Amino acid sequence: MFRKMRRKKQLLSEAETIAILQGCTSGVLAVSGDDEYPYAVPLSYAYEDRKLYFHFAKAGYKLDGLTRNPKVSFCVIAADEVQPKAITTHYRSAIVFGRARILTDDAEKRHALECLLEKYASGYPAEGQAEIAREWKKVLAAEVRIEHMTGKAAIEIVDGKA
Repeated sequence: MFRKMRRKKQLLSEAETIAILQGCTSGVLAVSGDDEYPYAVPLSYAYEDRKLYFHFAKAGYKLDGLTRNPKVSFCVIAADEVQPKAITTHYRSAIVFGRARILTDDAEKRHALECLLEKYASGYPAEGQAEIAREWKKVLAAEVRIEHMTGKAAIEIVDGKA
């Protein structure tokens, strides 16, 4: 169902791909947009057990796209070092495909928000819980179950020449 990577030598292992997903702080979510145009939006996220979690408002383009079609893709760039003399970049990135669902169960929603807190505000648990309480009725959370993921690195990185 999903395409194989054309440049197989640049394919990262699943563990390396997960490390990229765990280590990055933002990515770009692509959903089905208006008039069949894709809509890609940068956002913060958390990764746990082959799932991505993110939060958003109860109205907007992202929600409309997820409601229209739960199939999404998400990408992160862990490194992107321009190498002008070589006319290339030394990069590491990951892309995932999966199905998103809005979390309507309070326990699932809380878990998603707490995963985000752990990632972005781990030293501030009391403040984080207060923020969840303050925003609870205004915010939605979603889970993307990853169906396929790949990581890729510049050939120079793979070959150890970077």
